[in-house]
Amino acid sequence: MAGEIHGEIRRDWWGKASAGAIFGFGLGLSLAGLYAYLGPGGIDESGSRYSLMRYLEAIVWIAVFSFCFLFRSGRSAWAWLGAANLVASAGLFACRCYFFA
Repeated sequence: MAGEIHGEIRRDWWGKASAGAIFGFGLGLSLAGLYAYLGPGGIDESGSRYSLMRYLEAIVWIAVFSFCFLFRSGRSAWAWLGAANLVASAGLFACRCYFFA
């Protein structure tokens, strides 16, 4: 039939999904860590910040995994999300080692 939809998965979706899953997790960890250091009260504030960081990590991971399919190709998803991970991880490393040492 002319209007029949095939159940095939596009080839570049595997690359996009794997980039979103792997780099989304790293980006969630890094951004949650940056918020822990640079957020109100800093890293030493007591209270329920731990649960907030866990929720923030999951929200970022789900958002990156959801939006990774908007990239044109799997290669561009890997490149852009990898670069975002490098920037976020470098910022977290700078906060841990230089600013709050």
